[in-house]
Amino acid sequence: MALSFNPLPGPLCGHFAAEVPNTALREVEDKASLEALRQGMDTFGVLVFHDQHFDDEEQMDFARRFDGTLHAKPGSRVVSKSRLGTEAMADISNLDENGEILSADDQRRLYSLANRLWHTDASFEDPPGRYSMLHARVIPQDGADTEFADMRAAYDALPQEMKQRLQGLDVHHSIAYSRQTLGFEFTPEQAEILAGAVHPLVHALPRCDRHALYLASHASRIIGWSLPEGRLLLKELMEHATAPRFRFRHRWAAGDLVIWNNRATMHRATPFQDASVARELRRVTTLDLPLSA
Repeated sequence: MALSFNPLPGPLCGHFAAEVPNTALREVEDKASLEALRQGMDTFGVLVFHDQHFDDEEQMDFARRFDGTLHAKPGSRVVSKSRLGTEAMADISNLDENGEILSADDQRRLYSLANRLWHTDASFEDPPGRYSMLHARVIPQDGADTEFADMRAAYDALPQEMKQRLQGLDVHHSIAYSRQTLGFEFTPEQAEILAGAVHPLVHALPRCDRHALYLASHASRIIGWSLPEGRLLLKELMEHATAPRFRFRHRWAAGDLVIWNNRATMHRATPFQDASVARELRRVTTLDLPLSA
């Protein structure tokens, strides 16, 4: 299958996100096409596909063909079980098990509000997430867009002195920390389940010979630094990396599927009238296992 990658306009002049037209991903099975998609991810970081007609099993099957093992330990498991019957399929919606819109004070809705913070999927696990694939099923009229930030370009734009300062630093990531910043409380048992993971602050991206910042709202502290100094540096880097010049904003339509590289991007949801209008997307994320696995 011949694939084309059409750069999408934005502050990064088409070097961050691309549209892949005329491609039915549920039918992509040959090694050459799958490798072409991986190369597209290395080049751009975010790929957009329209008119994808997946059911849940087809979406998970494609993700396994594309990149192997699925992430199946979402942080939301401490709040409720998935209404979809599998933890490998993340329910990115404001709906309950009966398909009704969650009430404004529902714990599940309050927990999901943290998706509006800049983050990268599953950085609180080891191994963390590699590729995420988010499929739009029901989209409100006002869009409920998703924003992405290019962590490669953000790293490239740092002064050389800062790049040297960041080398060798490790960061603890915890989804409990990101939720607690919004006032969400956990029992000791829940906090133990969500203990988090440690990852380098700067990633070397093996397939494209570039480096990227590895940040998220889950980033709680720099290992070996005092808590205030570490959090100040993380805050400074987050503000730098999410400046408008590093962003791409996707406006959803039903049937869209967007793939992004969690090692090279951050993303966040944007607000919509979630207490009165339905929005339903479904996401699978693969684990960042060695490329030979």
